Amino acid sequence: MLRRMTEPPFRPREKLVEKQKYFQNIHKHTYLKGPYDKITSVAIPVALAATSLYMIGRGIYNMSHGIGKKE
Repeated sequence: MLRRMTEPPFRPREKLVEKQKYFQNIHKHTYLKGPYDKITSVAIPVALAATSLYMIGRGIYNMSHGIGKKE
């Protein structure tokens, strides 16, 4: 005997169709489609790059001037 087990979906089908239409009609890059994607895809990497460049520059300056050497 074959029984089908049905469980309710996580979201209503209408909401899924609405979100699919929204994301398919946006003409942005795929990694910038969500509301907070600019923060995670742009701002955080730029902040990490700026911090690392500052620390590299400070290290080169300190090495060239002999600052912070251990005796």
